[in-house]
Amino acid sequence: MAEPGFVEFDPAGGCPCGGCAQERRARRHALAVRDGGHPAAHGTRRALVLVATAGTVLSSGVAGPGAAAALGAGAGTGTSAGRERTLLTPAVAHGPGHLRAARPDTPALSLTSGATPQGQVSGLYGGTGSGLGRAVAASAPRPLTRNEIIARAQRWVSAQVPYNMGRYWSDGYRQDCSGFISMAWNLGRNQWTGSLAQYGIRITKSELRPGDMLLFHNPGNPGAGSHATIFGGWADSSRTRYIAYEQTRPHTVKRSTPYAYWRNSAGYVAYRYRGLAEGGDPGGDPGSGTSAFPGAGKFGPGADNAYVTRLGRMLVERGGGRFYTSGPGPRWSEADRRATEAFQRAQGWTGAEADGIPGPATWSYLVDGAGRDIGSSGGGGATAFPGRGWFRPGQSSSYVTSLGKQLVSKGFGKYYSSGPGPRWTEADRRNVEAFQRAQGWTGRDADGYPGPETWRRLFR
Repeated sequence: MAEPGFVEFDPAGGCPCGGCAQERRARRHALAVRDGGHPAAHGTRRALVLVATAGTVLSSGVAGPGAAAALGAGAGTGTSAGRERTLLTPAVAHGPGHLRAARPDTPALSLTSGATPQGQVSGLYGGTGSGLGRAVAASAPRPLTRNEIIARAQRWVSAQVPYNMGRYWSDGYRQDCSGFISMAWNLGRNQWTGSLAQYGIRITKSELRPGDMLLFHNPGNPGAGSHATIFGGWADSSRTRYIAYEQTRPHTVKRSTPYAYWRNSAGYVAYRYRGLAEGGDPGGDPGSGTSAFPGAGKFGPGADNAYVTRLGRMLVERGGGRFYTSGPGPRWSEADRRATEAFQRAQGWTGAEADGIPGPATWSYLVDGAGRDIGSSGGGGATAFPGRGWFRPGQSSSYVTSLGKQLVSKGFGKYYSSGPGPRWTEADRRNVEAFQRAQGWTGRDADGYPGPETWRRLFR
C-alpha cells in the first residue's frame, strides 16, 4: 500500500458543517494580531489530509474501512521540550468533498463550564456593524445616570430575557452578556467583550458603584469564559459579594455573586461608563449619580431637597417602605426619620449613631448596598441574620419558626405538611431551596440552607 501523503488546504468558506461554522465563528471573535491576538487565529489553516490511498475518499466524500484505519493509525498531538509538534491527527468530516484535521491552536467556542459565547459587533437587531468581532471607534457616549443604568438592567431581569447569542430582544440588543451591557449603557449598537472596555474608564474595586461594569475578556480564546456583569452594589459589609445584573443561561438574572465572579475571578476588570452623568437623572435627583455624602444639613426638620427624596427611595429598597404612607418626597418627614433609624439599628448601631439622621456611614451603606436591610419585625426594629449554625439538622430555635413563617408568607411553603415550627426539618430546607431557585440561583447558592442574602430577601 502506498505511503499516505499530506497536503495543506482550506475548506470552502461557505461550508455549512458544524466544525467549519464553529471555526469561522471563532475567527470572527479572535483579536487581531496587531491587538495581541494569537496568529493562529488569522493565519492559513493547515489541515493534514490523507491523500494517497484516501485520494478516492476525498474525491467521493465516502470513507471506507481502509481509509478509516489509515486515519486512525497515527492520531494524537503532543508536546516535546516545550515545542508543539503535530502528529497524524484524525481527520474530521466536514460535509461532502473534504476532510479536516483538528488543530489544538485554533480558537473554538467551547460550550463547557466557564464559556460564554457571544455575537460580534453589530448595529441594533444585528444590522450593519464592524464585523469580525473587532473594536470600532466609540461614538460620543450618551449621558446616563447610575439610576438609569440600573433601571435599564432591571427591565431585562423583570422580563427574564432568554440567553441567546444569535437573537435580539425587542429593544434591538443581542441577548448575550455583551449585548446586555450594551443595552444597560445605552450604547446604540451591540458590542462584544473585546470592545466594551473602550466605553468605560478603568477603576479599582474600592471605587465600584452601582452601574459600573465588571469585565473579563479572554483575548486568546474569547469563547472560553469571557463575560461581563453590571455591578449593583455590595451584598455584604466585607465586600466579598456583590449584586450582579447579568445575561446568562437560561435568562437575565440579578443575584448575589462572589467578587469578582464564580470563575476567572482574578481576570475581571472594573470599568465606569464614560458617559456617566454625575449631575442626576430626569427625575430631578441631583444625587443619584454620585456616592458622595451631601452633608448633614440636607436632612432633618425643615429640609426640602432632592437628597431627601433619594434617601427615602434607598430606604424603601432596603425594607423601609412600611414607614411611608406616601412618597418618599423632597420634604423631610417623621417617616424619613423613623425609616433611617430602623436602618441604623439594623446595623447594630445605638445611641447617637441611631438617631434617625443620616451621616456619612449611613449614606455610604445605602449607596453601596452594604450592611443589613430593615427587618420585618414591629417597632422599627430589624431582623438580622442570626448565623448559619441555626439552620442545620437537629437545631431547634425561634429563628427556624420565623424563617418558616416568612417562607409561607412569600408563597414558598408547599413542602410543609404541618407547621412551620422551631425544629429544622427537610421541609424547611426544600422550601428555602425553592425560594433560592426563584431568585435565579443555582449550585451551592441554592442548597436550601439560608445565608445572609437569602435572609435579607426573605425579610425585606
